[in-house]
Amino acid sequence: MLPEMNLEGRTAIVTGAGRGIGREIALVLAEAGADIVVAARTEEEIEATAAEVKALGRQAIAVPTDVSKSSQVDSLVETALDHFDSIEILVNNAGQLLRIPTVPLPDQVLGPPKFTRKTDSRTTDEEWRSIMEANLDGVFYCCRAIAPHMIDRRYGKVINIGSNNAMQAFPWVTAYNASKAAVNMLTRVLALEWAPYNVLVNAIGPGDYNTRMTESTWIDPDGRKRHLDGIPLRREGTLRELGVLAAYLASPASDYMTGQIIYMDGGLTAK
Repeated sequence: MLPEMNLEGRTAIVTGAGRGIGREIALVLAEAGADIVVAARTEEEIEATAAEVKALGRQAIAVPTDVSKSSQVDSLVETALDHFDSIEILVNNAGQLLRIPTVPLPDQVLGPPKFTRKTDSRTTDEEWRSIMEANLDGVFYCCRAIAPHMIDRRYGKVINIGSNNAMQAFPWVTAYNASKAAVNMLTRVLALEWAPYNVLVNAIGPGDYNTRMTESTWIDPDGRKRHLDGIPLRREGTLRELGVLAAYLASPASDYMTGQIIYMDGGLTAK
């Protein structure tokens, strides 16, 4: 291992770590030497991830958390600090996806994506707010909760998981795209605010990855072909690739990088 990539002696909070991207990031950070606070809403899933981290020889605790609730986020950070004394890394991965037109679209064939629900009514206030609360408010709450600790110690790495949807417009994902674009700007603003304290804030923008959240658009051969035809590298990304990038951003190797959004998308955002 390159010494600059070694995370021994560091502890990371990873949200949305029960499955998919968050789980993989948690495991790769553990491989690099970090202890992990595994957070998500489903206790069974985060307990499983914590067990995998421990099997890699690292310490782990599972803390059930709904990041859209600021009180639960504050409790998550308090629990993490009570157990580990210090937190050097925060990975904001928790999020939700809603695939639905903003309003019904007469005389338009809506496809090929599989929609979250029937498309005969407009996006409701509750649906809009649920996406914003999970994807944007949750990132803000987690950053706000951990920042005083990191600022006091004059060290911290914050990694926000965004999306290529933050800069590429797609139909039927209005709330999701808007929330991820906001995460990009939040990343840049916090990077400027916290740079004097050596608290570095960056983001990863994944492209097309087949996870439980997106599998409905990958599940049939035609859907899979559409995904792959749109990716310049003509292949699906692997979650481990995202995990390794997160490990880089969490490590001393990236100590001169802040306020950046890195798209790992097989070339999607280069088009």
